[in-house]
Amino acid sequence: MKRVVLFLITNLAVMVVLSIVMSVLGVNTRTTGGLLVFAAIFGFGGAFISLAMSKWMAKRSMGLEVITNPRDNTERWLLETVARQAQQAGVKMPEVAIYQSPEMNAFATGPSKNNSLVAVSSGLLYGMNADEVEAVLAHEMSHVANGDMVTLTLIQGVVNTFVIFMARVVANIISNFLSNDEEEGEGLGGLAYFAVVIVLEILFGILASIIVAYFSRIREYRADAGAATLAGRSKMIAALERLRNGPETGEMPANMSAFGINGKRSMAELLMSHPPLEKRIAALKNAA
Repeated sequence: MKRVVLFLITNLAVMVVLSIVMSVLGVNTRTTGGLLVFAAIFGFGGAFISLAMSKWMAKRSMGLEVITNPRDNTERWLLETVARQAQQAGVKMPEVAIYQSPEMNAFATGPSKNNSLVAVSSGLLYGMNADEVEAVLAHEMSHVANGDMVTLTLIQGVVNTFVIFMARVVANIISNFLSNDEEEGEGLGGLAYFAVVIVLEILFGILASIIVAYFSRIREYRADAGAATLAGRSKMIAALERLRNGPETGEMPANMSAFGINGKRSMAELLMSHPPLEKRIAALKNAA
């Protein structure tokens, strides 16, 4: 419930900020150019504001315990391992955190490769051996070093703009067609127009999610390869095999799970943010 409330409040704040920007710029959405500007502001604006707030959101929605002073040898080892990998990858030391969850998962987030956060679940930290945890950390550090958070935000911004723009263009076409076809000549009214836009955004959003998921899967293969370089190929394969034999993941919010080591399983691979674990293991073995 806390995550849902935080999500709603955050998105409402984003909508208010972007609406103010629209008002200040004096964007006229009745023209094609103005509609495109409107779509870009909300498409890219929402994506980049979410990116800027990603660490803050992760800490509060996931209940992260950021490690500043290690309380035991495990936390000390965790910090030292991430520090070593950050140096190898050529990025600044990220914040390191633990969150309480029985699932074996981890994720990286942050507005840039030099301002990031890496978090691991208690289930992963204490359910895997040291070599496997090291490989998972290397996978997340590869996401950071590759700048995947920014890359995916740019892709999300493009598809968001497409969805917002095309939904309204098609809704306008439908409205004009109805106004010419009906004797009254009114087209779509306010509520009817809004309802059509929502339906079209859902349909275009499904198409857009397929595109985003495709790039996300490519990113996972790259992060696996990066982990093989930082920690060792055999360690990364062992970590993925442990995940394959573990329980299905499902507690992490969607905006965090895209950067996790283990994604949600789905009947439709086109909609998966992570490739099936079997394919990831096979890719590492074939690369050897």
